[in-house]
Amino acid sequence: MKKDWEIKRLGDACEVEYGTRVVQKKDGGTIYPVYGGGGATFFMDTFNRENRLIVSRFAMSKQCTRFVLGKFFLNDSGLTLKPKDNNTLISDFLNLQILFLNDVIYSLGKGTAQKNLDVSAFKNLEIAYPKSLPEQKRIVSILDKCFTAIDKAKANAEKNLKNAKELFESYLHGVFGNGKGWEVKKLGECFKLKSGDMLSAKMMKFGEIPVYGGNGVSGYHDEFNLQGENVIVGRVGALCGNVRSVNEKIWLTDNAFLITDYKFDFDKLFLTYLLNFKNLRNYARQAAQPVISNSSLNNVELFFPKSKAVQQSVVHKLDSLKAQTQKLEAVYKKKIAGLDELKKSILQKAFVGDLFNS
Repeated sequence: MKKDWEIKRLGDACEVEYGTRVVQKKDGGTIYPVYGGGGATFFMDTFNRENRLIVSRFAMSKQCTRFVLGKFFLNDSGLTLKPKDNNTLISDFLNLQILFLNDVIYSLGKGTAQKNLDVSAFKNLEIAYPKSLPEQKRIVSILDKCFTAIDKAKANAEKNLKNAKELFESYLHGVFGNGKGWEVKKLGECFKLKSGDMLSAKMMKFGEIPVYGGNGVSGYHDEFNLQGENVIVGRVGALCGNVRSVNEKIWLTDNAFLITDYKFDFDKLFLTYLLNFKNLRNYARQAAQPVISNSSLNNVELFFPKSKAVQQSVVHKLDSLKAQTQKLEAVYKKKIAGLDELKKSILQKAFVGDLFNS
């Protein structure tokens, strides 16, 4: 440990402030974001925190510490900290220390379905800080300058990532949003949707055959009930309405649909692009869990060229642009991840190494 630094239990140096339980139905509003163990969930018309660092308490994710700028409401899934004595430890330095300890704090989570913070163990964590307040302020100033530059670079990368995604979406709208000179038919006039076969988790026998349900691959089985090139649609669940083109042996469960009884000669990849563009999830019935049906989709309008050759030409262009977009996205995601790692590295050197030697 560095010379002239104090070491204390977190619970001895800080006060733990818990958030307040609220529910959207009763407390929801429009002004201040509500935070808990993760990002903002809904809004309220009152706030109980401003410019504070949050620590996840319930349903912890790997990023279990985050600084929220401005006024917000903290629910009981999160907590904040403040120094017991501002004459020995300043809040800005404490925030940096907690950010540095993010991975350690995450390791204190207990539970399997979801990790909840062991608050007793959290309070027993050791924190270290210079005894000199001017030294704490000097360190905060240096890190603030570093992080401002990093945050600016990250914001630019995130903007470029968003632009790359929007470029592809814009092209899709240009292709499928107009449909000039194309056929205009209702979905029910083009094909039918047929449910797969029930296969519970207990019925699955370990194998190499992917099992597709409402949200994609849900496991693997040793038998198949579908093979060849097909288009399938998630029927039940949070991602119902997702459309996939598959060209292999699979087991399709009754939580998904197979497109069958085609009335037009569709290229399967073209149809996949078209239906995903239509965002079939919007037509789901909102029950205990979202579900789509033949009746809910029958009147969805589809625009498409009757010529399969034209469809395949569209697919070729979309595939090419999608590949280019994915390359750009990979570059920007890598840059964002690198900037996050740079922050961690700087914090590591700040609290373990000799970053601040005069």
